[in-house]
Amino acid sequence: MGRLARTEGLTDIQEEILATVRGFVDKEIIPVATELEHKDEYPTEIVEGLKELGIFGLMIPEEYGGLGESLLTYALCVEEIARGWMSVSGIINTHFIVAYMLKQHGTQEQKDHFLPRMATGEVRGAFSMSEPALGSDVSAISSKGVRDGDNYVLTGQKMWLTNGGSSNLVAVLCRTDEGHPEGTAPHKSMTTFLVEKEPGFGEVRPGLTIPGKIDKMGYKGVDTTELIMDGLRVPADRVLGGETGRGFYHMMDGVEVGRVNVAARGCGVAQRAFELGVSYAQQRQTFGKPIAQHQAIQFKLAEMATKVEAAHALMVGAARKKDSGQRNDLEAGMAKYLASEYCKEVVEDAFRIHGGYGFSKEYEIERLYREAPMLLIGEGTAEIQKMIIGRRLLEEYRLQG
Repeated sequence: MGRLARTEGLTDIQEEILATVRGFVDKEIIPVATELEHKDEYPTEIVEGLKELGIFGLMIPEEYGGLGESLLTYALCVEEIARGWMSVSGIINTHFIVAYMLKQHGTQEQKDHFLPRMATGEVRGAFSMSEPALGSDVSAISSKGVRDGDNYVLTGQKMWLTNGGSSNLVAVLCRTDEGHPEGTAPHKSMTTFLVEKEPGFGEVRPGLTIPGKIDKMGYKGVDTTELIMDGLRVPADRVLGGETGRGFYHMMDGVEVGRVNVAARGCGVAQRAFELGVSYAQQRQTFGKPIAQHQAIQFKLAEMATKVEAAHALMVGAARKKDSGQRNDLEAGMAKYLASEYCKEVVEDAFRIHGGYGFSKEYEIERLYREAPMLLIGEGTAEIQKMIIGRRLLEEYRLQG
């Protein structure tokens, strides 16, 4: 491990977990990631290995069979995994957000039913807010849940589900108007439903269809899908928390920790890009010496390393604030925004250092170059982060009188 992106003040247990994950990444992920990515192949063996390490239960409380670790521990593990292959961190993140939402907001029955099996990876989670026509405007969702006796009937189309095919539990946000009078604010008439399904594609249960994988520029291997509900019946006891109208708050709480996760992914990808760049610069020769000895390249390496370090520090601060029980939407927004932007810039500089070889699929940097842009839009675009940051700053610095 190099000098960059160290985290001070970790416990022995945290250090041990990170060392184990780092070893797994170096041995089991990095050697096969580019080949699997080029084939767009789901990393089954890697996922099984992460199950054995207990990663799927990292933040699930010990009483439910998890490790009961902090958001910081989780984020640092994600950073290591994304350093190996960002798609693998995506497989874990959506699962983690659903487990977190259950832990924070689920009924006791829901926690008892799902969390022990989520901790082992037997139940794998996905969550679904976005729809084809709305992008970042969550308040405009049109999918509906209508009460019918002891069930709700769900209808609508969802978009951009990570793990849409491989998961067997999906947290789905729908509009439910029952008990909410005309003129109720849109975000107060939304409900999160816990939808169980079979893994796979096609009609995975009556009224629920998962079409095939969406073909993407990068972020391959992991399955990203649509979800189509047409008269899908969900028992009333699968309303998250047992109460309608709370779904927007549930999802925003989940996304807040998800943004720390995306920041951690940006840190991990940027670290790998720096490693590749600094290594290649010492091997490649021009004008009779390694290009690392040219000042122009040293300037690039200096800028890259500074960005890696800054993004890591902001991400760690955001995770620690959430772990302390404080609101962290400002810090999470800043970390996600900075880490994703810096990741893109560090990857591009490493790409430039590689010259023509950066364009070749033989070199790992080509994969990172296609993966980095996803972080600019995942868990809310850069523009959405800046809106959140700006509003929170105005709350904090409001003029008196």
